[in-house]
Amino acid sequence: MRRRMMLQRVAVVGAGAAGLCAARHILSRVHSFTHPVVFELSNSIGGTWCYDERVGTDDHGRPIHSSMYRDLRTNLPKEVMMFPDFPFDPQLNSFLPHQEVQRYLETYCQSYDIRPHIRFNTAVEKVKPVVVATEEEERTTWEVTSSDLSGRQKTETFDSVFVCSGHYSNPHVPHIPGIESFKGKVLHSHEYRYPELFSGQSVVLLGAKASGLDISIELAKVGAKVTLSHGRPRLTCPLPAGIQQSSSVVAVEEDGSLRFQDGCVGAADVLMFCTGYSFSFPFLDAPQLGLEVQDHLVSPLYRFLLPPAFPSLFFIGICKIICPFPNFDCQVQFALAVLDGSVSLPLPAQMEDEVRRELRDKAERGVHQRHLLVMEQDQWEYCQTLASTAGFPPLPPVVHSLYDEVWRQRQVHPENYRRNNYRLIGDARWELIH
Repeated sequence: MRRRMMLQRVAVVGAGAAGLCAARHILSRVHSFTHPVVFELSNSIGGTWCYDERVGTDDHGRPIHSSMYRDLRTNLPKEVMMFPDFPFDPQLNSFLPHQEVQRYLETYCQSYDIRPHIRFNTAVEKVKPVVVATEEEERTTWEVTSSDLSGRQKTETFDSVFVCSGHYSNPHVPHIPGIESFKGKVLHSHEYRYPELFSGQSVVLLGAKASGLDISIELAKVGAKVTLSHGRPRLTCPLPAGIQQSSSVVAVEEDGSLRFQDGCVGAADVLMFCTGYSFSFPFLDAPQLGLEVQDHLVSPLYRFLLPPAFPSLFFIGICKIICPFPNFDCQVQFALAVLDGSVSLPLPAQMEDEVRRELRDKAERGVHQRHLLVMEQDQWEYCQTLASTAGFPPLPPVVHSLYDEVWRQRQVHPENYRRNNYRLIGDARWELIH
């Protein structure tokens, strides 16, 4: 992309951690960008970190965005979670209740004076590319149509759009044959807030990843009889009394009992789906953008960021199993370097070929389609590549090192690993405090 002398105007969809990060870096580049416009559906910042005890819809009939539950604590230490240039309060424990993360984001917002640029209670209805041709060049602008609580619509033009709307608000509920015959309560972890409601009940949780395991432990502590139903290898770590494992639920019988993959049949009062979330961007016309949006995959996105045909549209934080805030920070800085001309992109066809090749290589290695955006250990080389290409400081190696240590601890002590506290010693070393 050619550098343009005019200041560029950027729309940011969402005022969660990713959107705040985008706004913070746009505001710091006064010679390239005007002040951003941040569209936020709710009346507060924080996105999924903003706890709301309500489920379903809010007072205005809009869906509750957050999937936060009352007693959630982070499964990453603050030393790994933080934005690279904005540490948490060092007096806090390493593993934080969600209220402290929300407070951190509010401090971040205040420190960079982001709030004046956020339009609260504003829904983005449509983001539409408009190709503008002049004698010198052909470029894309973006018409963003938004609406306030009264339903009044407004359409504005931007040079770029950052999609920071998250992917933890649209529950993925796989179909189970006969589910309509189940006599008990059916819900998704998106609607779970606290365990006391389930005391004394038998609860089958579908899925044994982070939320399934954490919610199981919470439920067992209030006397629920918990069955952790999943198709993964059996967990070998110690689980609290009251939690048993089973194979996947494959059907509900006519009498309301559950049939499991191994042939066993059992009853339950509650069936809770801890089965993750689906991508949803109702304000985008994906085919027009050359994109395919499926439950667990958005493609093709060059560097997991931008559609090759429209390189001024950026999806921040779309990857899974990452250190979220550091990842957002690297993606935002790379995206802004593309916009200001510091980074030159390949031709659209080359970018698309690269994306297709990467996804094909993953699939040939046996990665299931629903896991193609899972990064895990690939995240470090990815962030390093973004930093070296765009010329900003890479993540310090201590982040990778401590992340791996906590991952190991979580496999061994899923109930107790959060008792540890850590301290960073420079960019390369950490220590266990107690």
